Amino acid sequence: MSLNQIIFLILRRMRAPLLLVIISYAIALIGFVLITGIDDHGRPYHLGFFDAFYILSYTATTIGFGEIPYPFTAHQRLWMTLSIYLTVIAWFYAIGAIIALFQETSLKQAIKTAKFQRDVCNLMEPFYLICGYGETGSELVRALDKNELRVVVLEISPDRVNELEMTDYQFYIPHLCADAQLSEVLLYAGIKNPMCRGVAALTDDDHANLAISVAIKLMTPELPVLARVENDVVAANMASFGTDHIINPYKIFGEHLAMRLNALGTYLLHEWLTRAPGDAIAAPAAIPSGNWIACGFGRFGKSVVNSLQSGAMNVTIIEADPVGTQCNHCIVGSGVESHILQQAGVDKAVGIVAGTDNDINNLSIVMTALEANPELFVIIRKNKRHNDPLFQHFNADITMQPSDVIAHTCLSYMVSPMLAEFLATARHQTNAWANAVIAQLVSKLGEHVPDTWDLTIAGEMAFAVCALMEQGLQPTIKHLTLSPSGQQRFEMPVVPLMLMRGEQKLLLPELSTPLQIGDKILCCGMDQAKSIQRYVMHDIKTLHYLVTGSEMPETWIGRWLRS
Repeated sequence: MSLNQIIFLILRRMRAPLLLVIISYAIALIGFVLITGIDDHGRPYHLGFFDAFYILSYTATTIGFGEIPYPFTAHQRLWMTLSIYLTVIAWFYAIGAIIALFQETSLKQAIKTAKFQRDVCNLMEPFYLICGYGETGSELVRALDKNELRVVVLEISPDRVNELEMTDYQFYIPHLCADAQLSEVLLYAGIKNPMCRGVAALTDDDHANLAISVAIKLMTPELPVLARVENDVVAANMASFGTDHIINPYKIFGEHLAMRLNALGTYLLHEWLTRAPGDAIAAPAAIPSGNWIACGFGRFGKSVVNSLQSGAMNVTIIEADPVGTQCNHCIVGSGVESHILQQAGVDKAVGIVAGTDNDINNLSIVMTALEANPELFVIIRKNKRHNDPLFQHFNADITMQPSDVIAHTCLSYMVSPMLAEFLATARHQTNAWANAVIAQLVSKLGEHVPDTWDLTIAGEMAFAVCALMEQGLQPTIKHLTLSPSGQQRFEMPVVPLMLMRGEQKLLLPELSTPLQIGDKILCCGMDQAKSIQRYVMHDIKTLHYLVTGSEMPETWIGRWLRS
């Protein structure tokens, strides 16, 4: 909503109070001008309009300043008395209307919307639009903020908006309490702003995410859209409208579980590169082979069972309501009953999956099962983030929360467009290769999650590199991993993960690889190394020193003598 619309709304609401004030002032003013007074010489006089307005101004505002220019007559004092009651009542009514106006939800929302539009228009950096600030959205916003990426948030729940306002982020986050399904709200949020890099539809309603995805693709087809979905029919509908990345947390968790079963190194590498920078990654426990029990055969249960069966596991399924679940050999029950678990063979099982949509039931299932078999490997589903203390105290082997899975997946697409390409390519490599990459990352970067970024060797994005190539020098990838320090060059904590040259993808490229115009390089490392690297790519003198080992002459005479 524009400023003109807000002013129009205020004037429309204040029309009656303003008219009352104006009319009361006009009546009182005319009376003061028409009533005859007596000066100090006993001669009659009439107040001018300015003097009458001056007297009325301090009278109507209850300030009180006396009778001027001469003491009033009885008629003037009578009119003064009437004017006081008339104008003060009008003022009280107007003030009450103003207070009521600024308490109106519509005006407050209009002012917030106008401020939101202004904040989005003033963003001069690339940003992502996050629709939904629930458990998933808040986790993603936190990770993007740590990666120094700007974010705009739309959230329909006032409580969640208040939570956002109370959270301390390093960047200010423009936000609006509104329904992101409305096309005008999406326009307010800057989907046509050239700085907008993509939209993530992360509400807890599949149909709302579908509406957002469709609206984005109809208004700005070129804008990337990531959408959360759990229903296969809605997912197919999203795909028909060209949604770029459809994220089903249960399907993704099943794929990761299969990866953990069959390629632990690849799984750990994926976790390492998709978490928020600075997080610690614990070594995952090995998943035992043998008989498993799965309690709950919904979307999550099906995905986990399929992954376990792909690893040659024998799975017994417990389901409270098997109708419509496509489970032909289920044991009917919830899993919280000990006799149901005994019927499923809990004594001989190696692991149990508590995958219902109720956190308390999942904890109860696991506690009952561990009483019968304390050696069980536990995979538990956590549905609500506010139950974190319960699950942390329980300390299961694998805890799955849909919001974490979605946030990490979105992060892999948002932080660096090349990161998703690298992870997809890395899945086709051997487990030994992934272990070697992890060992290299740990030796150079430490045991915490590094930052990831991509470089493009072209134009102003790598001005110094292109300039040195024109001078006949040949910078390599290694030169972008060096930093000058006095008269020395030392390696920075940064690892090049992938080089894209046209359609060719080179994983862990050799540092001696010469750079070419158009190359794209995916790097990971410490945040300080990223800043130095970008500086080196733009400063000819510094890059010349890193390439040649000698200072670059700053005058044309020096360059002539050097040549």
